[in-house]
Amino acid sequence: MFLLTLKNNKKQMKIKNILLILLLSTVIFSCDTNGNGNDENFDAAAQAIIDDEALVEYLQTHYLKEEDDAIWTIENGEEALINNVEEQEIVKDDITYTLYYLNKNIGVGVSPKESDSVLVTYAGMTLDSVVFDSRNSLTWFSLTSVVSGWSYGLTNFKGGTKVIEVDESFVFENSGDGYIFFPSGLGYGNVPQSIIPENSPLIFKIELNDVNPSDHDNDGVLSYLEDINEDGNVKNDDSDEDSIPDYLDIDDDGDGILTKDELGDENGDNIPDYLDPEN
Repeated sequence: MFLLTLKNNKKQMKIKNILLILLLSTVIFSCDTNGNGNDENFDAAAQAIIDDEALVEYLQTHYLKEEDDAIWTIENGEEALINNVEEQEIVKDDITYTLYYLNKNIGVGVSPKESDSVLVTYAGMTLDSVVFDSRNSLTWFSLTSVVSGWSYGLTNFKGGTKVIEVDESFVFENSGDGYIFFPSGLGYGNVPQSIIPENSPLIFKIELNDVNPSDHDNDGVLSYLEDINEDGNVKNDDSDEDSIPDYLDIDDDGDGILTKDELGDENGDNIPDYLDPEN
């Protein structure tokens, strides 16, 4: 089980035996909201700046303790997380967000695309030390169904190697693991979720064991290849404007011929037939 160790106010607190069973597998799922709740005046761009300042302060005042692979508050000059994390810029709804990630082990397999499925274990908390979700058993998630921080953050890791035991059970070795830190705009924005307050940046400790390249509509085109505008978000690509994104549309160009039957380029115009309504 993951141990996330931290400091709340002036007291060191170590979180063990996370038993929030009711919340498991529910919190990280995306609720397809723009993050504004019912507040039409909510300024997501301004909140992105506030969140980044909070994340930077957190990374400057906390460190990773190697002995227990947990996050603690700096007290004796330990090296701050800010010196070891990497940054990833993500544009969502015309707002640029910064996601931070810490690769303890990058892994030896392949990295997922934002639309793939991943086999993971994880634990999540807010900046004020509240652990809201965890899963110690291996669990598959589609990265199209979770919050954006996961969809983008997991692409910075690789899967491990599956080892089959004598009794036909299996384990994964050399899996990618580490932490991702992201602003509320890549999480739940201005919409509170259970014990997660609105406008909460989130932290996840993750272990990525395996990756499954996804073809959600079984049309013969992997979902990540249906990200036509190449922004990492397959949900906003709708070639025939029928309100069904291409990665879920069995007829991408709306010409009445199934995508799986139009995988070539008959007229040689470098537009695959399934995106070319003239062919």
